[in-house]
Amino acid sequence: MPIELKMPALSPTMEEGTLAKWMVKEGDSVSSGDLLAEIETDKATMEFEAVDEGTIAKILVPEGSEGVKVGAVIALIAGEGEDAAASPAPAAKAAPEKPAEAPKAVAPEPKAEAPAPVAAPSPKADEVDRVKASPLARRLAEQKGVDLASVRGSGPGGRVVKADLDASAPGVAKPAPAAEAPVAGEAATVAAQAAPAVQPDSNIPSESIKLSMMRKTIARRMVESKSTVPHFYLTMDCNLDALLKLRTELNAGLESRGIKLSVNDLLIKALGVALEQVPDANVSFAGDTLIKYKRADISMAVAIPGGLITPIITDAGGKAVSKIAVEAKDLAARARDGKLQPHEYQGGTASISNLGMYGIKQFDAVVNPPQGMIMAVGAGEKRPYVVDDALAIATVMSATGSFDHRAIDGAIGAELMAAFKQLVEKPLGMVA
Repeated sequence: MPIELKMPALSPTMEEGTLAKWMVKEGDSVSSGDLLAEIETDKATMEFEAVDEGTIAKILVPEGSEGVKVGAVIALIAGEGEDAAASPAPAAKAAPEKPAEAPKAVAPEPKAEAPAPVAAPSPKADEVDRVKASPLARRLAEQKGVDLASVRGSGPGGRVVKADLDASAPGVAKPAPAAEAPVAGEAATVAAQAAPAVQPDSNIPSESIKLSMMRKTIARRMVESKSTVPHFYLTMDCNLDALLKLRTELNAGLESRGIKLSVNDLLIKALGVALEQVPDANVSFAGDTLIKYKRADISMAVAIPGGLITPIITDAGGKAVSKIAVEAKDLAARARDGKLQPHEYQGGTASISNLGMYGIKQFDAVVNPPQGMIMAVGAGEKRPYVVDDALAIATVMSATGSFDHRAIDGAIGAELMAAFKQLVEKPLGMVA
């Protein structure tokens, strides 16, 4: 009996993924630990290793396939003594998902000689829900305004799949029931759903780039954040001179160990300690409850090809800055190589995003739910600054905290910003 190779869940929240690349072909022998495929999740492209030994009998899902559900059979492995060429595809998987629905006649398709109905009513919501379709096909149908009941499915048991949507006529919108004209807000929503895809100006040279799962997830998460989280922003200027001096002294002492601190390492430490000092800001909003964390795990934003990922420095407040520096360097390198494990980028109690290396003076970052805040850090630059009641030239950095007002009030946010500024300007307080 062939072994079914199923789409793995590479993270606790993964429901589907893209089978980016097969590392094997039919007829190849594999052993436990061999690389079988590259799976693209919403966060990274990860390698899928073999657990069983045998021969790849049949590849059921071609590389490049999107929206492959977790648990779906993607290939068959023939065990020792089995004929790989004779291994059949799993027939049971093609059976109807809900046998009880098969004999149910929703609206029999009229024979060719039967007269067509004069005005067929549009399907009700529960009838549309009963149309067999993959989650990706349902999402595409909603985006295109296509009535799933009007699409003939080519998948198992008549299931509508992405290819059927691509082949269907665009812009076939679901008409609103005649007796229920949409109100103004609903009309706008219907119009947005039925709107055709943006067409590039033919007079301007351009190219269409297919979105990766990561890019789609970033887009979805940012829309969710800005539409559901009531943001407010607080900005403070911080004198970096003392922190830069301390960094130079610490690096001189750490040189023999091959460790070099960055300014960002010290800022991660400062935010971790500040959250410990102001625990009411180290929280998440969870509907009718507020989750208060007893440790500050800081997610640091790292730009990678095609998107952004936020590896986590756990217990940043209680960790030595030298250890933060080592971990941050390792996490950032593996993030860019797509080698992070899910537990290394999922979670965190607050985030920090630093665009100072690009010369950005100040910006407002978007809160990453369920976290309650994110610190946006700009460039340190020479500015006029009052030092000991006298005007002087200092290296000044603008830091902006973005807060979820459902979980953190303005006064608490201001208290956190003041604590962060105090630690940056008197940094011995966070390394003592």
